[in-house]
Amino acid sequence: MQEEKITLHTDSGEAVDFYVLEETRINGMNYLMVTDSNEDEDGECYVLKDVSGSSDNEAVYEFVENDDELDYLYRIFTELLEDMDVELRK
Repeated sequence: MQEEKITLHTDSGEAVDFYVLEETRINGMNYLMVTDSNEDEDGECYVLKDVSGSSDNEAVYEFVENDDELDYLYRIFTELLEDMDVELRK
């Protein structure tokens, strides 16, 4: 599997790299499951939602923070990643 890295910029302008584990589209919305580590060690996973507008030149992502939405997406990403050597824990 080719590793895809994305760089997000915080509100303060700091660049933060994340590694994409999986992506999916649900109800017309694109979601990414990313991790902050590309090593074989424990890393933190995050779910990002593409909130880009049609006039945006680059993708705009925000962290999914709603617990109900996260629980739903967690179940979907768990199924999508079941064939990979990735263990998800809440």
